[in-house]
Amino acid sequence: MLKIYNTLTRKKEEFKSINEKKVGLYVCGPTVYGYPHLGHAKSYISFDIIHRYLKYIGYDVKYVQNITDVGHLVGDVDEGEDKIERQAKIEQTDPVAIAYNYENIYFECMDKLNIERPTISCRATGHIIEIIEAVKTLIEKEYAYVTDEGNVYYRVKKFKGYGKLSGRNIEENLSGERIEIKNDKENPEDFALWKHAEKGHIMKWPSPWGMGYPGWHIECSIMSKKYLGDTFDIHGGGMDNIFPHHECEIAQSEALNDKPFVNYFIHNNLVTVNGQKMGKSLGNFITLPDLFKEYNPKIIRFYVLLTHYRRPTDFDKEKINEAIKNYEKIEKTYYKIKKETINIENNKEYDDIKELKNNFIEAMNDDFNTALAISYLYEVVKIANTELNNNEKDKYKLKYIEAFIEECAMKILGLKFEEEAKTDEELLNFVLDLRNELRNNKNYELSDKIRDELTKLGYEVNDRKTN
Repeated sequence: MLKIYNTLTRKKEEFKSINEKKVGLYVCGPTVYGYPHLGHAKSYISFDIIHRYLKYIGYDVKYVQNITDVGHLVGDVDEGEDKIERQAKIEQTDPVAIAYNYENIYFECMDKLNIERPTISCRATGHIIEIIEAVKTLIEKEYAYVTDEGNVYYRVKKFKGYGKLSGRNIEENLSGERIEIKNDKENPEDFALWKHAEKGHIMKWPSPWGMGYPGWHIECSIMSKKYLGDTFDIHGGGMDNIFPHHECEIAQSEALNDKPFVNYFIHNNLVTVNGQKMGKSLGNFITLPDLFKEYNPKIIRFYVLLTHYRRPTDFDKEKINEAIKNYEKIEKTYYKIKKETINIENNKEYDDIKELKNNFIEAMNDDFNTALAISYLYEVVKIANTELNNNEKDKYKLKYIEAFIEECAMKILGLKFEEEAKTDEELLNFVLDLRNELRNNKNYELSDKIRDELTKLGYEVNDRKTN
C-alpha cells in the first residue's frame, strides 16, 4: 500500500487515484533562461522516481511537465523584468532563442541523468488563448479585476481558502517584500494574472485589456487543467514553489472551476553546498554542465537518491566520493554476476533475497524512501559477493540476485550500470593475438599494417624467434 506525504494535509496518506489504475501527475518545470543546476537535478530525479514507481506498481501515468518560457518575473513577484527577456538583453539575442536554447540544454542534462521524458511537455507560450479565456472568466466571477494600466489582478481576499497549502495568512504574502508593490492593485497581496507589456517588451500578445503577457501562476493552472482536468491526482514541485506559486495556483484554479484543484501535493526539499544554501550570490551555485565535467551523471543521480526527497541534499565532495565507491561496488558486482549466469535460467526463489526485495518495496511504499531502499540493495550486493567468492557458487541464486538488481536498482531507481572497459594491456594483447593469427594465415599485408600502426603508437613489435 503506497503512502504519500501530502503537503496539503501535512501528513502521510494512503494514495488513491481518481480513476482506477490511472494517475494524473503535474510537475512544475523549469523557467528556461539559464543552465539547469543541481537543484533541478534534485527535483526532477525525485519526480522521476515517483513517475517510475507509480508505473511499476501498475498505474498508467500521464505525466505533464511545463516549460515556463514567458511571464516569470525576476524576484517571483509582480514587478521587474521577465527573466527570459532580461537574459535575452544580456546575450543580445531574441527571447525565443533564449528559451529554445536553454530548453534543449535542460533536456540534454535530464537525459544524462537517466530521467524519463514526461508524457506531455507543454510551453506557456502555446497556451495564450486558453489563459486569456480563463482570465476573462475570473473577471466575470469577480475574482479578478482590470486596472487602468491594463493589468489584471486576482482578488486574494475573495478566495477563502488562500493559505491552506502553505499555512501562511494574507498578511504574510511575499508581495512587496523585495520590490515595491504595484500601485494599481486594490490590495498588496493580489497577484497578476495578466501584465501590460511596457514599451520595448518583445514577448506580448493582444488581449481584451491591451497588449500584454500572462502572469507566472496562471500558466500552470491552465496547462494542468487542459491535460489533466479540473481536479487531478498529484501536483509536484520544489518546496520553494509552495508559496506563492502553488498557493496562487490553488486560488485561481478552484475559483475558476468550482472544484478542488489537486488531491495530493508533493514537494521535494532543496540543495545545500557544504551545509550552506546554494545561490549565485554566495558563489556556490553549481550548473549541471559544469558538474558533469567532474562527475558522471549516473553518480549524481545515485547521490541524490541517497537522501529522501523531503530532506535537503547536501553537496559535499567527501560524501560524493564515498557514494562513488558504493556505486562502483554495486556495478562491478552486477557484471561479475552476469558473467557467471550466462545461459542460466532460474525458476527458484531464495528466502533471504525475497525478504530484502519485500523490504525494498515497503521502503518505496513509505513515501518513496529511496535512502532506505538503497540500504537493502547494499545487503543484496553483500550476499552476492559472498556467493561469488564461494568455490561452489550457486549460479541459480546469483541469477535471482541479478533479477533483483535489474528490477529494483535499474527499473525502479533508474540506475545505469556500465561494464568496465578493457584495460590498455588487455586491449594490446588482443591486438597482438589477432596479428599472430593473421601471420599464421599468411595475411602479411594486414599483419604488417597492424605492426606499423602499433609502432606509431610507441610499441615495438619484435617478430624474431627466440631460443
